[in-house]
Amino acid sequence: MTNDLKTPDPLRDTIRAGSRDASAAWWWIVALGALWIGFGMFVLSYKVGSLVALATFVGVAFMFGGITQLVVASREPTMRWLSFVGGILGVAAGIVTFVWPAITLYVVSIMVAWYLIVFGAIHIVVALAGTKLSWWWTGLLLGISELVLGVWAARSWDRSLVALVTLVGVWAISRGVTEIFAGFTLREVGKQADRLVA
Repeated sequence: MTNDLKTPDPLRDTIRAGSRDASAAWWWIVALGALWIGFGMFVLSYKVGSLVALATFVGVAFMFGGITQLVVASREPTMRWLSFVGGILGVAAGIVTFVWPAITLYVVSIMVAWYLIVFGAIHIVVALAGTKLSWWWTGLLLGISELVLGVWAARSWDRSLVALVTLVGVWAISRGVTEIFAGFTLREVGKQADRLVA
């Protein structure tokens, strides 16, 4: 008499469960990508509401960064005070952003302009002085672009604000497109894993 029952395979069951989870969650990532694209397009509309959205985004980013630092401080055995101070400063910056959004946008836009100048110069030096790998010139083009944009933006507050709005809008759209591709890739990987296991 033969036994027709299959022996359970834990590896196959784990892969099948993981592929089902991936297949079930992919659309959340696609929806998040669509929200990022919508946010980026709204910011790039250059309306007054887009400045409010940008200030809210900056405030939430400061708050999230501060809370993250406080959580790290609770688990960090050495240099705990540094994470604690960084967390308090992040939360305080978030609160200041919500109380005085115009001043925050002014300060952040000036900082972004100088960030572009400094890192543009660094990228140019690294591209010219570093070893010449293939595609080394892309680092040079990036550095030149950053430096030109930073110098242009640093000349006035209005230009700095335009640069900040543009960079955040383009970043949000790029992030959204990346999220959408990641969601569909995750869906396809889940299907392939399911086919392999079956």
